[in-house]
Amino acid sequence: MLEFRKTKKKINRNRFNRKKRAGIKDRILFYLKTALAVAVVPALSLLCIFGYDFLTQCDYFRAKTIEVEGNRVLSEEEIIKETGINPGDNILSVNISMVRKTIMANPWVAEAEVARKIPSGIIIKIAEHKCIAVLDLGKEFLLNENGEIFKEKAAADPGGVPVIQGLAFSDLNLSGSKRTAAFNAVMNVLKLGRKPESILPNSEIKLIRVDREIGLTIHAFDETKTIKLGYDNYQDKYERLKNVLRYVKNGQDFPDFETVDLNNSVNRIVVSPANKLPPNKLPSDKSEGFKDSMVGAV
Repeated sequence: MLEFRKTKKKINRNRFNRKKRAGIKDRILFYLKTALAVAVVPALSLLCIFGYDFLTQCDYFRAKTIEVEGNRVLSEEEIIKETGINPGDNILSVNISMVRKTIMANPWVAEAEVARKIPSGIIIKIAEHKCIAVLDLGKEFLLNENGEIFKEKAAADPGGVPVIQGLAFSDLNLSGSKRTAAFNAVMNVLKLGRKPESILPNSEIKLIRVDREIGLTIHAFDETKTIKLGYDNYQDKYERLKNVLRYVKNGQDFPDFETVDLNNSVNRIVVSPANKLPPNKLPSDKSEGFKDSMVGAV
């Protein structure tokens, strides 16, 4: 019995020693791994820094071409100047996001994309606002196709678009409210004027006057011609205006007009000739080209 007990005690001590040695080994391995990780992370970071410096200073990636697409109003030189990118700059060092924000800060730019063209190019694609009218609100502003003001008019801005008078800031949906009937009427006329076959193209409209009560009055072709459209039914009124202009072009009874009033009723047009004619020379309601749509001229 005494010998058996001594053997048992010896076995227990050996097992304890093995566990102790295993624990020490595990701690050593942990410390080695930690030390290795601590050494590797700075080394990788340093490698990345050197790699970045190498790539962003490498002559292989020097900008040789800077392409600009989609510009109509803004010049290519103006856009490139705003980006701050110069020929010879390393394209990998260019902050694409910052360049895009810089371009978008130009009020003429509606959207912009900037991309690298490896190994030596930068491509800039822009979409400009299309100005369809000048909105006179005391100060003049440019209006785009969506009926949005995108910039205040400057002397250098292109012309040749209608001027709108008689509206106010409250007519626009600047505060999230709906646009007024007067503003929508103006936009409808401008939309019709953008159609290729329009009898009253926007390029021929000089001024659109808005009256809250009687609607729209158009000054078109030259400063002496006035077309009273009123509100609503513009598509139908344009068709009747086409008959008037065809009649005038044919030179029947009078060579030109001063005023065309399309706002009286659906089936009535009143035309004021440019040169007053004797009563016996006034076109009748049965004149060819007008048919029943015109009842007289004053």
